[in-house]
Amino acid sequence: MQAIQSLYPHRADNAAPAELDLRGLPSPEPMLRALEAADALLPGQSVQVLTPLLPMPLLDALATRGLYTSAVTLPGGTARVLIRRRDDDGPAGA
Repeated sequence: MQAIQSLYPHRADNAAPAELDLRGLPSPEPMLRALEAADALLPGQSVQVLTPLLPMPLLDALATRGLYTSAVTLPGGTARVLIRRRDDDGPAGA
């Protein structure tokens, strides 16, 4: 598991987004933790998550929240998902 500081997203400027490695967690933990990180994003912030497989239910949930996502499948079937809140959005549920 990543260090606790990686749970906090970074601003979407020149700094790389925080990355959460959720691949070793049992279901449904990867989705729950990814959604928690996404909901904590402030305008312009982003986070990357590594998941055990391409997370279609997560991508659907993030789209419902109005968040930008980009997903790629990695060797071995795991996936990397970039989640970003637009600059003009507030936190989810605000």
